[in-house]
Amino acid sequence: MLMLRGSSALSSFKQDKLLAQFAAQGIGVLSVQAQYVHFVDAQSELSQAETAVLSQLLTYGPSSEKIDTSGYLVLVTPRPGTISPWASKATDIAKNSGLAKIHRIERGIAYYIDLDDTSADFAAVAAPLHDRMTQAVFAELESAQQLFAQTDAKPFSSVPIIEEGKAALESANKKLGLALADDEVDYLFESFTKLGRNPNDIELYMFAQANSEHCRHKIFNADWTIDGQVQPKSLFKMIKNTFEVSSDFVHSAYKDNAAVMEGWAAGRFYPDAKTQAYDYHHQDIDILMKVETHNHPTAISPFAGAATGSGGEIRDEGATGRGSKPKAGLVGFTVSNLNIPTLPQPWEVHYGKPERIVNALDIMLEGPLGGAAFNNEFGRPNILGYFRTFEQKVDSFNGEEVRGYHKPIMLAGGLGNIKKDHIQKAEITVGAKLIALGGPAMNIGLGGGAASSVASGESNADLDFASVQRENPEMERRCQEAIDKCWQLGDENPIQFIHDVGAGGLSNAFPELVNDAERGGVFELRNVPNDEPGMSPLEIWCNESQERYVMSVAPENLALFTAICERERAPFAVVGEATREQHLTLSDKKFGNKPIDMPLDVLLGKPPKMSKDVVSSTAKGDVFDTANVDIQDAIKRVLQLPTVADKTFLITIGDRSVTGMVSRDQMVGPWQVPVSDVAVTTSAFDTYHGEAMSIGERTPVALLNHAASARLAVAESLTNIAGTNIGDIKRIKLSANWMSASNHPGEDAGLYAAVKAIGEELCPELGLTIPVGKDSMSMKTAWQENGEDKAVTSPLSLVITAFGAVKDVRKTITPQLRLSCGAEPTSNKPQERQANGGSLMLIDLGNKQNRMGGSCLAQVYGKLGQTTPDVDSPKHLKAFYLLMQELVEKELITAYHDRSDGGLFTTIVEMAFAGKVGVEIDITGLGEDVASVLFSEELGAVIQVSESAKDSVLALAKKYELSELLHTIGTVSADDMICFSNEGECIVKNTRTHYRTLWSSTTFAMQTLRDNPACAKQEHDAKRDPANPGLHSLLTFDINKDITAPFINLGSKPEVAILREQGVNSHVEMAAAFHSAGFTPIDVHMSDMLAGRSLDNFAGLVACGGFSYGDVLGAGEGWAKSILFNEQVKATFKAFFERNDTFSLGVCNGCQMLSNLKSLIPGAEHWPHFVTNQSERFEARVAMVEVADSPSVLLTGMQGSRMPIAVSHGEGRAEFKLDNQISMLKNESQIALRFVDNYGRVTSEYPANPNGSEQGITGLTSLDGRSTIMMPHPERVFRTVSNSWRPDEWKEDGPWMRMFRNARVFVG
Repeated sequence: MLMLRGSSALSSFKQDKLLAQFAAQGIGVLSVQAQYVHFVDAQSELSQAETAVLSQLLTYGPSSEKIDTSGYLVLVTPRPGTISPWASKATDIAKNSGLAKIHRIERGIAYYIDLDDTSADFAAVAAPLHDRMTQAVFAELESAQQLFAQTDAKPFSSVPIIEEGKAALESANKKLGLALADDEVDYLFESFTKLGRNPNDIELYMFAQANSEHCRHKIFNADWTIDGQVQPKSLFKMIKNTFEVSSDFVHSAYKDNAAVMEGWAAGRFYPDAKTQAYDYHHQDIDILMKVETHNHPTAISPFAGAATGSGGEIRDEGATGRGSKPKAGLVGFTVSNLNIPTLPQPWEVHYGKPERIVNALDIMLEGPLGGAAFNNEFGRPNILGYFRTFEQKVDSFNGEEVRGYHKPIMLAGGLGNIKKDHIQKAEITVGAKLIALGGPAMNIGLGGGAASSVASGESNADLDFASVQRENPEMERRCQEAIDKCWQLGDENPIQFIHDVGAGGLSNAFPELVNDAERGGVFELRNVPNDEPGMSPLEIWCNESQERYVMSVAPENLALFTAICERERAPFAVVGEATREQHLTLSDKKFGNKPIDMPLDVLLGKPPKMSKDVVSSTAKGDVFDTANVDIQDAIKRVLQLPTVADKTFLITIGDRSVTGMVSRDQMVGPWQVPVSDVAVTTSAFDTYHGEAMSIGERTPVALLNHAASARLAVAESLTNIAGTNIGDIKRIKLSANWMSASNHPGEDAGLYAAVKAIGEELCPELGLTIPVGKDSMSMKTAWQENGEDKAVTSPLSLVITAFGAVKDVRKTITPQLRLSCGAEPTSNKPQERQANGGSLMLIDLGNKQNRMGGSCLAQVYGKLGQTTPDVDSPKHLKAFYLLMQELVEKELITAYHDRSDGGLFTTIVEMAFAGKVGVEIDITGLGEDVASVLFSEELGAVIQVSESAKDSVLALAKKYELSELLHTIGTVSADDMICFSNEGECIVKNTRTHYRTLWSSTTFAMQTLRDNPACAKQEHDAKRDPANPGLHSLLTFDINKDITAPFINLGSKPEVAILREQGVNSHVEMAAAFHSAGFTPIDVHMSDMLAGRSLDNFAGLVACGGFSYGDVLGAGEGWAKSILFNEQVKATFKAFFERNDTFSLGVCNGCQMLSNLKSLIPGAEHWPHFVTNQSERFEARVAMVEVADSPSVLLTGMQGSRMPIAVSHGEGRAEFKLDNQISMLKNESQIALRFVDNYGRVTSEYPANPNGSEQGITGLTSLDGRSTIMMPHPERVFRTVSNSWRPDEWKEDGPWMRMFRNARVFVG
């Protein structure tokens, strides 16, 4: 083992945070330093030259001061027996750089601690430094040798039922953590007794995963008896009723990894398989939808649990039909009280938790980062979410007890697109090759399916740890690229049938694959890609290593599939062949035996069906008297409740612009306020058709009324999506995610009532279908504390996600109030803003009832209430939706925001925040008492209507019989005041800035704990500036002038190389932008370059954004070094850069990469190195930039312009190693782009400057202007509709389209 030290692993603010953690635990630590240490396992000794290359590869990241290594050492590494994703990517880079002798590179962090108390316990010191789920700790560097230890393969073991009877099976059930029910034990005993042999451990484990509640949904398929009455339908049949009543526009339901509904015909943009030239392919682009939960893993390891939750859901989408394309994602969380140490709240009461799960605060500090990181690295924009906290002692259906979310909800979902011809899976032909695509087997994630089906606290802690998976999004990206290349072949698609690998690993995926196609399979265990030869057959077959798919490919198409995977560097293996007989055989050539040899009907046959005989109960609740509530105190509490409060800390960590097809993300308006009701994407780059998705959930209501909670979830998803241009309600489909504590008194009958309420009643009445969903029936945490039995049980929790087909994405209405109901101006300066905002109108579907049960106001006073809001009239709800659709279609309203958490007051102030306006509201006549009017969460919405449109709006309300529910309540003002009055008396009056600061205090506290506190403070301070003019556009060129017009008639379309490396994810939108400018974009993978591809025929080369090699060995550095250390490829690039007739562009990851190739680019020697953002966080923002005066051929004629642009990166801070480096760049006018604040001033302040680069520098050019690099993403916003904020006078082209046209003019 070689050992090479790296750079510092701790910034100063992270050192401070660690010192605070040690102090909180009573450990005296004077200082702590940390350094990356690399451990290299080589097959033979490296030569001097190879050692030099390795040393250069492992020198990366920001420059750092020398580390004092004299302190107490704690070495943190990945857990031995696993291979970290970092290692797999670092090893790939080494091999692609010519270091063939290297078997594996791993990385650890060596902490050097100056202890005040030398007698401190090693385990106590190490605890804050590592995640016990995914990492190990050692006291010596040499102990890292254990990372590379390999043990001999182990055979399977048998369970002696023939000799010892059923007792042997019962013992194995407990020892292996199978979570088998008694009837399943009986079933297995009978089945194997009939087969006349002992079952093998691997067979039992496989059965447990395949038949777990997680996989088989036994409760939803059970027979039900309630209060002695046999019920006519199962839960699943009631859900299916929605499809039976209304199957319009549904193409696939209940039978695949995701549901599919009708989309739109448009041009899908991808390269031709033979020429690799990108072009539009006009076809039907249907919409797939899926929403999963990953609750159990997130409770015990939040980052990995949430990351693999998102990753698994993305695989579900990609494995739909014969292969499809994930497009846009969502992430949501429900947890118990946060108990933020710096922001204690009066409603939070500490109740305790079991040791093995983490607390709600840690879940929300780490879990969202995991979900965001996977989406970011995979290249899927995360544009929707929700967040709720609830933990309270209430008098509900089981009397007084604590209800909350110690077992959290981690929601992961999204939408994608699929070719209509690929929706139905094809036949698996006899003899078809059965393939595992993706990463190797690792001894992780064992038993996740069974573990997630058990209430937290009831399973073995070691099994909990074993069930946590690890994430490798860059590997999943490679697999998806291979799947994309397959479906892009149309009728020639080599994939017959595809499944993702999730719960149960291959032991679930391969049997499902062949069983669904009515086939059997013969498999060879040793063909499974495996980096840990010491694993037993059970561990190889059943582990839940992520980023894997299984599929069938006909033998005659195997060569084509192989070529695709090799180009994409997507590892795969033929593990078996399909057989006509429905039998499962797994042979093991190492031991010459068969670990599995059983009929499929034993594995997946029907074990005895579950029956549920339950009793219903009623909830008492408590009296919540709102008449005496202090309104100012109520506002303060409600605006700081995480459910209501600003969610910026959950949003800016996630890329929201990748694909270039995001039209509406969470952030609204010139001030980018996170209040959007809905997420919207375009179907393609050549259309305004699109897709929308929204979320609805009102879970605390279920503590009083299960059915009402379900109805409200459906209704809220509808009121959230109503501001988009969908039309026919049947173009909306729902996903239903059900979570409940099965067997908890009152909850099972409540679940049945809730499913019936929407499956048999509400959805059929509305014309809504639920073609997809998921259930998680173990939402309870039980433990012992000081001899006392404790438990926290979640409310019945239904989360509805609505998916809609949008006719015109440009018509989407946001909550942003306008001072003038005319066009959105290019400038938002206060002196230029005149109030002409028409009227604010409330559509009150609650009809003044203002019921407070289960409301946020009740929660912040430790109450529950008794009577909840409900859908009193499905007819009114449908009429509301249809009214909104006509208002949107006819463009009669300027702003829209539904009423939900926090009530009417929250709805209005959020609209004011988004528009940076004041409001004057009169609530006279809306209800009995002020507090209930302001804070009840009855269904409804607030709209902004111009004076000229008011009569039309009133006429339409009459048409839909909603006139009685429509109330004019106020106006918009240009000042910074929020004023509410009742009966002529002012009841609320304070500045908008005051309320905005309160609303943002929770996100500020969380950012301060998690991120760089200095950055968090700068952002919070910026929100408090009442004069901030917001995003704006100040252009020095005509945005609508096409300067390439003279070249169109020439007929020539010069070729531009769209260069990508494994992990790059922004190449398609880059190609689309250049295509629109008159180029022929060509897909060029680095594997093509390593195979000897020439660049001679290209006029331009673009290095695209993403996460090449997952940003391992420095962002873009691994990619660059794979060029620099390959002499042939290096010469090819050098020759291209030296040609005077070429241009080159590097964006984001490509910017980082080209900056590391500056030795090959003439006139680029003073370019900086790009390192970790000052916030030490991935930053996804809309930033203002100014185009500086430079020779860049791509920015010609744009100098002096200021405009918004998408930013998404974690390592964008320009690091200058020489004191005079910036001045040299200035002197040669090589600075091309700078971040400016909303006042137009060059800035280093966060978040206007998201990465902290000195003097705002974010784009540079070479001396002759032919090579330009920039961290922001112009390609993602080349269309106006892809900008999160855009002035109304922009037409099809956004201002950044000019850059791509400049390239075409330069080429001539």
